[in-house]
Amino acid sequence: MDRTDIAEMDPLPADATEFVERKLEDEHGYLSWLNTSVETIERGRVVLSIPFDDKLTNADGQTIHGGVAATLIDTAGGVAQRTTFENPLGGGVATVNLDANYLRPATGDLRAEAEVVRAGGSIGVSEMTVTTAVDGAGGTDENDGEENRSEVVVGQGSFRLFRE
Repeated sequence: MDRTDIAEMDPLPADATEFVERKLEDEHGYLSWLNTSVETIERGRVVLSIPFDDKLTNADGQTIHGGVAATLIDTAGGVAQRTTFENPLGGGVATVNLDANYLRPATGDLRAEAEVVRAGGSIGVSEMTVTTAVDGAGGTDENDGEENRSEVVVGQGSFRLFRE
């Protein structure tokens, strides 16, 4: 199924959205420690965020370690694939391949958006982009409320889909 097929699916059930939020934000040790938040979850698309924290930086104390961004794109890409399942609470997803291209240092909150390119019977492909707040804070321009973000990582992932 491709983007057109996914767009024609029924919306995600509320219990599926709540399940993903609880799992990522509260119950997953590593993702919870990173303070991961689910901003958007819908069929074929997921947006996750991680706030800037000194514990996540490189030795310079100013730039977020690239592994944090890689975790974010991996998780977002896999969760986006899960949204294409008839029953998003069943089955599973495992990363087969992850390609991350680092464009510039991340100096603020991170936000990852993942979209499903294709979800086949056993393999799915997602495209992911991570942005960071340019001002080193939340990413919103206080004067006009517009987001002030810059791309820091673009990537693509292939995922093994275990449909029930």
